[in-house]
Amino acid sequence: METQKWSIVALCLLGVLGSTTAKVSVSGPVEEENPEFWRAQGAKALQAALNRKLNTNVAKNIMLFLGDGMGITTITAARILKGQMHNQSGEETVMTMDTFPHTGLLKTYSVDFQIPDSSSTATAYLCGVKTNLNTVGVNAAARNGICKTQKGNEVTSILKWAKDAGKSVGIVTTTRVQHATPATTYAHSASRKWYSDADMPASAKKEGCTDIASQLLKNTDIDVIIGGGRKYMTPKGTWDPEYPRDLSSSGKRQDGRHLISDWQKMKVGKVARYVWNRTDFDAVDPDTTDYLMALFEPGDLRFDVERDPTMDPSIAETTEKAIRILSKNPKGFFLLVEGGRIDQGHHASRASMALHETVAFDNAVAKGLELTNEEETLTLVTADHSHAFTFNGYPFRGQSILGKSPLYGKDMLPYTTLMYGNGPGYKVVDNKRPDIRKVDTQSKDYVQLSAVPLDTETHGGEDVAVLARGPMAHLFHGVQEQSYLAHAMAYAGCVGRDLRHCESRPQHTNTKRILVTATDDDRNSAPSLVSSISLVTALLAAVLH
Repeated sequence: METQKWSIVALCLLGVLGSTTAKVSVSGPVEEENPEFWRAQGAKALQAALNRKLNTNVAKNIMLFLGDGMGITTITAARILKGQMHNQSGEETVMTMDTFPHTGLLKTYSVDFQIPDSSSTATAYLCGVKTNLNTVGVNAAARNGICKTQKGNEVTSILKWAKDAGKSVGIVTTTRVQHATPATTYAHSASRKWYSDADMPASAKKEGCTDIASQLLKNTDIDVIIGGGRKYMTPKGTWDPEYPRDLSSSGKRQDGRHLISDWQKMKVGKVARYVWNRTDFDAVDPDTTDYLMALFEPGDLRFDVERDPTMDPSIAETTEKAIRILSKNPKGFFLLVEGGRIDQGHHASRASMALHETVAFDNAVAKGLELTNEEETLTLVTADHSHAFTFNGYPFRGQSILGKSPLYGKDMLPYTTLMYGNGPGYKVVDNKRPDIRKVDTQSKDYVQLSAVPLDTETHGGEDVAVLARGPMAHLFHGVQEQSYLAHAMAYAGCVGRDLRHCESRPQHTNTKRILVTATDDDRNSAPSLVSSISLVTALLAAVLH
């Protein structure tokens, strides 16, 4: 009873202090005290919703932006951080992904676990089939790590469906390109950990399974490959060009294959560029490049706040290069862009890292929208799963999202606004939490406190958001199985099995798309193009009638 009384007193004090502090430190709340501010804002949002018209075009292009581990709590906290990085209060900030008009929720469980991993979820949203934990591009009849169960249970992804339909395809990631998310676009593996043949047990090799890196070359002809993962592509002992003295960065392959050289040899007659640094990357001309493989690190890329911009481009810059190369195809493209290190920041319980990665990811989303036409490009933003990540306490408006709650615990010690349910941040000694009053919790290296001691923090199991704009974006609604995503994307783009959408389109829609996407050089010949189309249309009309 005494504890409850003091809690009420503390909350009352917070209310008084909060109202005073807000008027002094935050410019926004002054106008927010006027109810007309909120009425006008609500009326504007309502009218925008009323004016919205469904875009039922066929999606020429599909861009899937995947924030690995980007649960809704992460989106909210990153939104505030993004605003605070620009000296704003943060809560009212609008991220690029916030502007997407259509929203739904996806159920993320895998076939065998309540809380999934990145490979089982990727198989769901890319291949349209839910599967077991730790498996890539196979159905649930395959078992984790058992090669013989993989055979005959392979499932293909929307990247392959798009390629088979004549579109250009690409993957951009901040992890190694053999990691779970990008791997699922092209590989089939009973284990997500079989990055190179050195990672495979002898039994799996004997039974005929192959590593993920080798499948990058073999399974699907991918036009743009950007990320990390050099060491899985070269023979054991091969020095890394950037870290020649670091043995952990050297090549790992036991079969002696140099997959980068093999990839280049496969592209005879095409302009295929391989780069591993910023200088060579910047020199790649999208207009004259058919294929690009850019591997900037031996393993995963550096966190964005630790990235050397003279050596490695940002995810927004790699996204731009990919789009400029892929968009030359008149049939369109499919592009997967993964903010993969959001997840890894969370696993280390370094909230600052995870949130800065999310902000960088949102910048990539903005770049993607800038370079494409919403009338013909379906753009999605989603996550594979969330994390055991909480946004708690009663922080004042505008307080640093990486700071401490002003309300102390029962032990009269502070705690951070952001915490983890489990992970390496468990620091209870003799039943006492550490005193963090003098600790800089905003540091990029600060490890948030957690309730349960683990070497690495775990994923969360709640639904994740899917945000959509462009052709058929209204299909992404309500609460769906995560596997629904692949089917809806494919329907919108007329790839894969269900082609009803393009078959039902009127003839004039395709004509309009040809004229709209014509280049400047083509415009001089537009009259003859129109004449040809008119002639074909007239002939078809005569035959049909």
